[in-house]
Amino acid sequence: MIEEQIQKLKAAALQRIEEAKNLDELEQVRVEILGRKGSLAQFNLGAIPQEDRKTAGKALNAAKQEITAAFETREQRFASEVLNVRLKDEWLDLTLPAPGVRPGSLHPVTIIQNEIEDLFTSLGFAVLDGPEVETEYHNFDALNIPPEHPARDMQDTFWLSNGHLLRTHTSPVQVRGMEKLGPPLRMIAPGRVFRNEEVDASHEHTFYQLEGMMIDRDVSVAHLIYFMKTLLSAIFHREAVVRLRPGYFPFVEPGFELDIRCLICGGPGCPVCKQSGWVELLPCGLVHPNVLKMSGIDPDQWGGFAFGLGLTRLAMMRYGIDDIRLFASGDLRFLRQF
Repeated sequence: MIEEQIQKLKAAALQRIEEAKNLDELEQVRVEILGRKGSLAQFNLGAIPQEDRKTAGKALNAAKQEITAAFETREQRFASEVLNVRLKDEWLDLTLPAPGVRPGSLHPVTIIQNEIEDLFTSLGFAVLDGPEVETEYHNFDALNIPPEHPARDMQDTFWLSNGHLLRTHTSPVQVRGMEKLGPPLRMIAPGRVFRNEEVDASHEHTFYQLEGMMIDRDVSVAHLIYFMKTLLSAIFHREAVVRLRPGYFPFVEPGFELDIRCLICGGPGCPVCKQSGWVELLPCGLVHPNVLKMSGIDPDQWGGFAFGLGLTRLAMMRYGIDDIRLFASGDLRFLRQF
């Protein structure tokens, strides 16, 4: 009787093994039949008469061996099927030629910077560079911003433990240019700057600026306006709508704010222009006499103008980019558009 039960269990187990659709179902069948509490473990040989135990034990072991072998065979078939699928999906022809070097692209800020450098070098300006880790003197004092000046609080500075700082603008390069080259001087200074600001669609803690300066005799606001209009026309390839309003900057006197009509929304308002329709683009003015004196230049003999613009914001206007955080995101999908 018990041998018949074992044979029926074995036949049912073999059928379930064959019908298993995946490894998970196969494992479930294995646990139910061969597990510690499985069907085969439920047979109690101690309850069988002594003369029948030997025969029943042989039948039970034979069934267990046959079921185990069936499990292993089915498991190997599943593994082979998975391997075949992987080979089909991941097949690689090693005889094919390499795709070659994939062409890169310039960052949009780099494109804008290169165009401005080409423009100003054609106008006789030198392109100067300076350190990103600056001294307090070059970043503030030499620009008519003494320690007690409230403008220092407006800069949101990253101070370093040695008393130096991450430059908050590229104006220190102007100071170094005046100290080293002296007048007459035409120069621009593009570079990366840092502000300890809260990041949003139009503000970043790391971005790019470009400072410009012209020191010569009899320089006036008219010269400043001419160069600014020339700059904007070259960048946007059209006449941009701008407005000039009074502005205060410690290193220029008089100072102006040159704003551009937002090219993202066209004027109605958006997050980039803070719903105002205008984007602050070019703080500018005539160089303050104190700045000239600090660099060893006689303000009675020489004068000049200076301006600063955000290269990152200029790129946003040029390409219609509505979030400044994309520039430093490292997203290749964004960068490949340029």
